[in-house]
Amino acid sequence: MRALLIIDMQQGDFPPVKERHDSEGVIDRINQLSAAFREKEELVIFIQHDGSGDSTFIPGSAHWKLLDALQIESSDLLIRKTTNSAFYKAGLEEVLQENNVQELYITGSATDFCVEATVQAALLNDYQTIVVGDTHTTGPRPNLTARQVIDHYNWVWSDLTPTQNGGSVNVKNFREVMDEL
Repeated sequence: MRALLIIDMQQGDFPPVKERHDSEGVIDRINQLSAAFREKEELVIFIQHDGSGDSTFIPGSAHWKLLDALQIESSDLLIRKTTNSAFYKAGLEEVLQENNVQELYITGSATDFCVEATVQAALLNDYQTIVVGDTHTTGPRPNLTARQVIDHYNWVWSDLTPTQNGGSVNVKNFREVMDEL
């Protein structure tokens, strides 16, 4: 079984609140991926951040809500988290085990925070992980453009050492993943 993780695609993390690289393209590709996963009866899991140090993403607030442009179905699962990693005390590991998930596909925001933490945790939990390299996004950072951050993390993830128990990370673009599904 495979699962598509869609991380923190929330109102408070996108325009007009925050600048995000290729946000419309990323949302469109995530919607296409999630439709393909549903068609194959694979899991689609939305990860939603609850609260932050700057008092954003407070449950029930406008910033906390998932983006209106996302296509969400009743069969999709929702996992709420309170730290960068979707694996930390959020129940994700239990959901993955209950559904016999062996392979994760990771998308979302922000590349250098919650996506990065979740990719690393997936590897350490021995999942075969595919980061869909053009379906995660972030904003500009001091001394780096958003595109540079995305490119850097795609490179880092593609060079991570596999675990002894079969955990691995590969980076593939949207078209490659769609062709394989």
